[in-house]
Order: sequence, then C-alpha cells, then structure tokens
Amino acid sequence: MILDPRRFLTSLYDVAVKAADPANGMTKFLPVPPAKGRVVVIGVGKGAAQMARSFEHVWDGPLSGLVVTPYGYECETRDIEVVGAAHPVPDESGLAAAKRLKSILSGLSACDLVIALVCGGGSALLPSPPDGFTLADEIGLNEVLLASGAPISAMNVVRKHFSTIKGGRLAAATKARVVTFVVSDIPGDTAALVSSGPTIPDDSSRQEALDIIARYRMELPSKLLDFLSTPAADAPCPKSAAFEGNTWHVLSLARVALDAAAEFAQHDGVNAVILSDAIEGEARDVARVHAAIAREIATRDSPFAKPCLLLSGGETTVTLKSEGGRGGRNGEFALSLALSIDGLEVHALAADTDGIDGSQNNAGAFVDGTSVERFRTKHIDGQALLAANDSYSAFSLAGDLFVCGPTGVNVNDFRAILIT
Repeated sequence: MILDPRRFLTSLYDVAVKAADPANGMTKFLPVPPAKGRVVVIGVGKGAAQMARSFEHVWDGPLSGLVVTPYGYECETRDIEVVGAAHPVPDESGLAAAKRLKSILSGLSACDLVIALVCGGGSALLPSPPDGFTLADEIGLNEVLLASGAPISAMNVVRKHFSTIKGGRLAAATKARVVTFVVSDIPGDTAALVSSGPTIPDDSSRQEALDIIARYRMELPSKLLDFLSTPAADAPCPKSAAFEGNTWHVLSLARVALDAAAEFAQHDGVNAVILSDAIEGEARDVARVHAAIAREIATRDSPFAKPCLLLSGGETTVTLKSEGGRGGRNGEFALSLALSIDGLEVHALAADTDGIDGSQNNAGAFVDGTSVERFRTKHIDGQALLAANDSYSAFSLAGDLFVCGPTGVNVNDFRAILIT
C-alpha cells in the first residue's frame, strides 16, 4: 500500500531521470582518438553542460570545446567552455555562440575529431538566420512555432530550413570527422530532429516545411515564406560527401526512463503499465484520454487491476488561446487531468524530465482526486485558468507545483498516474 502518493511519484521521477542520464551509455560509443589531430567537443541543449562534464570524465586525452545551454543549466567543467543562452526565445548570446561554433569547426582539418553533444532545447539556443535575415526574424518564427500547437518534430522541420546551422549544416562546415552523441527528446527518437539536427542531416524538404506552415495555419511574414520557397532554404542531403565518415549514437531516450520507473513501481507491488513513450497531441486532450483510462481502472478494475500505475512519455503541445498565461505543457496536462479525475482515488505527477516546464521555475505539478475541491476552497477557477493557458497560477495558488530545478537530463515528458 502506498502511504504517501506524492513521495512515491517523486521517487518515480527521480528514478526515471537517473536512468536517462546519458553518462550511462557514453563509454561504449567512444571513438578512437585521432593520431595527429585535435579533439574538439561542441554541444547544445538543456543537458549539454552535464554531457560535457561526463565526457571529460570518460575521455582519456587532451580536448577543448564549447557547449551552449540555457541560463541556469550550467555546471562546472574542466576543459570545455560552457556558455548560457536564452530558451525558449533566442537571444544575442545564442546568436554569438552559434557564430563561435561555426568558426571553431570551419578551422579544423581532416586530421581532427569533433565530438558533438546534442540534446533537446538546442533549436532556440543556436539561432543562426540565413543571409538577409536578423535575429528578430528568427525570434518571430520561433514564437509562431511555439504558439501553433505543432508537434516538436514538425516545428524542427521548419526551423532547419531557416538556418545556417541546423539540418546538418554545422557538421557540413568542417573537414573533421564528427561523432554525435544524442539524448532524444523527440517522439520516435529520430536523431536528426533533436535540436533540429545541427550535425545530423535528414531527408525532410522545404516543401514539407511549407506544408507544415499551411497545415497549422502559421501566420509568417511574406519575406520568410518567399525564402522557404527558394533553393537557398534547402538543407544538405544526408548522402552528401560532407557527412562521409560521420556517425551518431542515441545515448538515452524516454523509454529507458519509463522502464526504470515501471520496475521501481513493480518492486513496491504496484502493477505498472507503460501506455507509450511517444505520445503527442494537445496536452489538455491527452490528459482527458489518460483520465478516462484511470477512471475505468478506478471504478471497474478494468483493463488493469488496482493498484495500478499508468506511465507515459513523449511531448504534448499547447496551442495558445490567450495572452499572458503561465505554465508549460505538463502543467496544462495536469490541470486538465485534475478537472477530469475529480473524486477519484487517483494521484498523478506530470513533469518535464529537464526540470523546467515552460518558462517558469517548476518541472510540472501534482494532482489528485481532491484537487478540484482544493481549488474551490482557494477560490481558484480551474476551468477558466485552463482556458487561459494559465496552469502555473492554478497550481501555485493550490500549493501543488513540482519544483526540482534543472536535472541535466532531457527525454521529454514524464507522466505517472497512480490509481489506488
């Protein structure tokens, strides 16, 4: 019997994040050091600094490098420089870092080796607009993408065609061999889509980017649309000679985290079911589906017997319907779930594995069958705040925020629903 559901759910999150630590799989993919050249480490993403520190620990030999991570995600490293930049809206620091990375790689020779450390969040951290465009243009595109409700994979297809660094362009800019280590935050774990693939090309076309813009009714400036309609927007072909000899390895992914959480729950006598590690869709709608399954278990012991734990991962989306709301996709999921499980013996945690949900200080939120009653007691209108995309205010007022700080891991959403 689980006496303290929130403590149990927190333990599940901790176990999942620890299992997804990329350091666990780094050593088995280490390349042979170059006979004459240098080893240069580059990196980008929410866990890039921690990946760099781990690489320094396992690499036997001299190295140097530069990695870019969001402000507040930095950590101490020995030889690799760590710089901060803005996320999710790009800034001048990210623009300067992108220029530095291109300069570093363009100066290398075929005798050198580049180790690229790539995890989620890098699309915003390395703005590098095409010639004739500015940082403001890329910021504008990013804001439209984030508000569109498009899945991350679709957003990154658009991003890679409006960049001089994404879509494999960074790797194509160097003569050195590039070995990329990836932590996947993309449903389906396509390595080339993580952080829009600065060192890994893919087959998506500019026409696909235009189709995505049309499908999600993104309102973009005509100048940008005109650019995406020209060959200048084409990203390098994966079969290009520029990538010959390059390799990439996925070190960690959502399934690893969910498997570890499921095993932990089983040891505590709780039947654990992984629904999927690649769920996408509107956060509030995904929550209602999860709630329907939880209700069936709570009231009918079907299709799984109680006590039962439902686990899922992936990356939901939020189509912004109003201005000024606070909170991320996990908060939106949690608020919608809370409204749908009122009165049930159900406890849940929805949180981002990187430790930050959206742009606030929380990773997500706790909810249970008494959340709605607590909202009423504190005069919180959960439905109104959900409509305003303001889950943070609801959970902040209710005291249900889950705050853990940046984890150095990023395998996307972690959702755990305990039916007791």
